Amino acid sequence: MDVFNVTNQNGQKILDDLVLDEIVNYIRKCLGFGSCLLPSRRRSLGVESSSDYTLIELTGTDRPGLLSEVSAVLTNLECNVVNAEVWTHNKRAAAVMQVTDMKMGLAISDTERLGRIKERLCYVFKGSNRSRDAKTTVTMGKTQTERRLHQMMLEDRDYERYDKDRTNVNPRPMVSVVNWLDKDYSVVTIRCKDRPKLLFDTVCTLTDMQYVVFHGSVDSEGPEAYQEYYIRHIDGSPVNSEAERQRVIQCLEAAIERRVSEGLKLELSTGDRVGLLSDVTRIFRENGLMVTRAEVSTKGDKAVNTFYVRDAAGRSVVELKTLEAIRQEIGQTVLQVKGHPEHLKSPPQESPSRFLFSSLFRPRSLYSLGLIGS
Repeated sequence: MDVFNVTNQNGQKILDDLVLDEIVNYIRKCLGFGSCLLPSRRRSLGVESSSDYTLIELTGTDRPGLLSEVSAVLTNLECNVVNAEVWTHNKRAAAVMQVTDMKMGLAISDTERLGRIKERLCYVFKGSNRSRDAKTTVTMGKTQTERRLHQMMLEDRDYERYDKDRTNVNPRPMVSVVNWLDKDYSVVTIRCKDRPKLLFDTVCTLTDMQYVVFHGSVDSEGPEAYQEYYIRHIDGSPVNSEAERQRVIQCLEAAIERRVSEGLKLELSTGDRVGLLSDVTRIFRENGLMVTRAEVSTKGDKAVNTFYVRDAAGRSVVELKTLEAIRQEIGQTVLQVKGHPEHLKSPPQESPSRFLFSSLFRPRSLYSLGLIGS
């Protein structure tokens, strides 16, 4: 038996009976036929055919301007981005995008066209880094986006960390794995800053690593969260080597860090139109901002997008002058600044080095890559 004490996104008790009924019905639907069995990865995603949109999955090396280049190529190929979510972590990037034909507003079914889309997107995601291959998948189907992003980044080994790549100054999650020899369990304990969807991220990762949780407890009172899980591998064995123990620790650390968005939060709400994502991300790129995470959604005829951005040097503090220039171009009422005031700073005195860096981070032309025709 599982017992959960939950609140809404504002930390308040849920009193609306309709909301409670909706939660209960959704849980019952998820625990329907075959719920007593360990699902396959494809079944756990709820993948099913859809004629509404084409699903694009991308993984590769992260770099400034990547989302701008991808969205520009899709626009040039007459694809409209309906919904998308992009995560970056440890210099890796993953995206799940739902696109439709620009003219028809339906999923793209032509196999030759799908092949061209896949080829060009893979070329963009590879960039100049050939050390780790980019992966591009184009299908017609549905998926649980956040679950799929975790699986994609796990398969892409974003948990592999090198000291020279260490740029995150935030405290790391505290994860430990010890064996309870009397019961043949491995006990996983996690202590980190509490946030929404933390339980989802850790349990999904354990499941995707082929571990079964037999017992668990979560305490999230206050700013920190404490989680404890008693696990075995799907074959019935506990964690049985130091290498396996380290991999479990690294993968759980990565799962927790992926959703921790560092940078200035910008929310865009405006009428939807073809090419909107391409235009907005181009403006970010031209003003020296890099997107570290993005949530793109379309609700009727309205686009509601959230971006987390840093400056071109990877700092999460953005100059007020840069932000105001972006808002003037996009629209003062369309783009709103959210998050913490410490992510903004007044512009410094002009200096020769400022002009040097502006030239270093000039956006790369898509025409020179042969990805957009004249």
